[in-house]
Amino acid sequence: MSEHLPPWPSTPPAHGAVVLRAFGEGDVHLALEMGEDPYIPLIGSLPAHPNPHQALEWIERQQARFAEGKGFSFAIADVGSGTALGAVGLGLHSLAAGRASAGYSVAPKHRGRGVASSGLRALTAFAWTIPALHRVELHIEPWNVGSTRVAEAAGYEREGLLRSHQEIGCTRRDMLLYAAIRP
Repeated sequence: MSEHLPPWPSTPPAHGAVVLRAFGEGDVHLALEMGEDPYIPLIGSLPAHPNPHQALEWIERQQARFAEGKGFSFAIADVGSGTALGAVGLGLHSLAAGRASAGYSVAPKHRGRGVASSGLRALTAFAWTIPALHRVELHIEPWNVGSTRVAEAAGYEREGLLRSHQEIGCTRRDMLLYAAIRP
């Protein structure tokens, strides 16, 4: 099904001190770290407090996204060591309409150093290499000031509030809509 997606980037997207790369089995540590965060398991497929087997299954789901035609899932890695610090993804369900969605998360011990904003900048630059893509959207809960700062630092603009937009943790939540438009 990935034949409908653009090819995997031949040159890994990078910005500042991070590079985006495919997930590998050696990234289980990242899944274990992110699974200890109280919020990350609520918004994705990573279980809370995963064991090593569950962490590896999460890595395998990230690897499968491209093959399944869903989009790109990258590890945000330190450019020098290659150590995974977080994750960033580009969902291409609406590619035919010229739109994509993005999401990001960073292990708690790596936050506050620009990892997420650099990862999102690298992802967005990669997104503009896809000719059919004209818009990348983010959905962020209004209380999540750290994430809104990441979005704004990466050049995304707030467009509005989507009331009762998404269920997170068995509760309907409002979401801020941020977007970047092809330059």
